[in-house]
Amino acid sequence: MTHEDPWWEPPVAGTEAEHLVGALDRLRATFRWKADDLDTEGLRARVGASTLTLGGLLKHLAFVEDHMSGPRLSGAPLGPPWDAVDWAADPGWDFTSAAADRPEDLYALYDAAVERSRARVGEALAAGGPGRLVHLAWPDGRRLSLRRLICDVIEEYGRHTGHADLLREAVDGVTGEDPPPGWRPVSGAAPGGPVSSRFSSR
Repeated sequence: MTHEDPWWEPPVAGTEAEHLVGALDRLRATFRWKADDLDTEGLRARVGASTLTLGGLLKHLAFVEDHMSGPRLSGAPLGPPWDAVDWAADPGWDFTSAAADRPEDLYALYDAAVERSRARVGEALAAGGPGRLVHLAWPDGRRLSLRRLICDVIEEYGRHTGHADLLREAVDGVTGEDPPPGWRPVSGAAPGGPVSSRFSSR
């Protein structure tokens, strides 16, 4: 990457691991930009008949990050707030409970989950590369690769970043494919630097 590249831009010609994480980080940045700098009303806004909100997406994607980099990656149990939820009774708790959360708490929850996920996935890539097997397995015993796990999260972000596009435009008219040059989150902690500095790949 050059000094002119934004921190969320994937490498031009990197390793497989760098491209996988680079694609994920670009979606993370785009989603975070779409959800950034909103008050309670903005984070609770809906479009049409949908119950989705930007606050709900922040909390859901925080759960996705922790679930991917914990139970699915290594088998480690979920920590708070997820470990206290009765998911069988309320499988959509991450979406619906966000309406009761303060904006600063939603941003902090999401940012912390992303940083934990980056660190854990970075360590796993350094230890075995994208082809290493993770804890998650299908019922027939086949374990997924780290490559597949990252691709699944990229798919999840792709779906919800599209939702965020529509929700943010409805809130205040903000549109666009990428964050503006030099963008950093206004609400909560700013993400780290370029993807290539976060992990070592094989």
